[in-house]
Amino acid sequence: MKVTVVGAGAVGATCADNIARKELCTELVLLDIKEGLAEGKAQDMMQTAALLGFDTKIVGSTNDYSKTAGSDVVVITSGIPRKPGMTREELIGTNAGIVKGVCENILKYSPNAIIIVISNPMDTMTYLALTSTGLPKNRIIGMGGTLDSSRFKYQLSQHLGCSPADLNAMVVGGHGDTTMIPLIRYATWNSAPVTDFLSAEQQQQIVNDTMVGGATLTKLIGTSAWYAPGAAGAALVESIVRDQKKLFTCCVLLDGEYGQKDICLGVPVTIGKNGWEKIIDFKLNTDEQAAFNKSADAVRSMNDVLKTL
Repeated sequence: MKVTVVGAGAVGATCADNIARKELCTELVLLDIKEGLAEGKAQDMMQTAALLGFDTKIVGSTNDYSKTAGSDVVVITSGIPRKPGMTREELIGTNAGIVKGVCENILKYSPNAIIIVISNPMDTMTYLALTSTGLPKNRIIGMGGTLDSSRFKYQLSQHLGCSPADLNAMVVGGHGDTTMIPLIRYATWNSAPVTDFLSAEQQQQIVNDTMVGGATLTKLIGTSAWYAPGAAGAALVESIVRDQKKLFTCCVLLDGEYGQKDICLGVPVTIGKNGWEKIIDFKLNTDEQAAFNKSADAVRSMNDVLKTL
């Protein structure tokens, strides 16, 4: 089994580190456009192998895609963050070029790879990866909802005073502060509805704090988060390579599901050896469906920028 992570920045390196520690593949390739960065981080990680007890071979590469040949799964984290004064169109234009180029180069050497997209704006970059490659829809997966759902569980655990591992909770919709929808009605604490233990005010606070989870971290540390995003990417890789059939929220192509078509948006899906394998219908109520439709409208507005490039 071979896995490639494209982008050796904080998110990509953290994702690669998690993959290596869990021995999810025999060979892991870390690739970046910056000279020496991927090689240096790969060597640094390999020097932890004797201490942590893993046998994954980690290879660094400066833009040499031939080293990625035969990858079963590829995680794309490359792209630039939005800078002060940069318009949404400028961000999409720059990252669209990067993601499209990465996909083309990856598929030259790994035509059967399953692609996980982390690059932002994630919903739009997932849609671009799908439409530009023409791959079967099950082989293109956007990570965003997996991260958002983990942040949702964190917020719930803080109010309930429990382990996040004992919680089941999902966020659907777009991967953005105003487009995600934490489904607190469905959240459970070892099968018991969390709403049995939380006041209406607490529930609303949890939902609000989840929606601004990324912005909160950016304000605290001065840059985008990387530990949880990297771990979320690795969790999807694990479910694929071990064929776990785990249920995650992922950004996938909808064809009538949840009332939407021709859009990649976060919904509950099972993840296994074939990529995303089945969309699960959570039977949204009227308010939740209205929020989901609004989220879809916002993401479509972002996707429309692709037509101008």
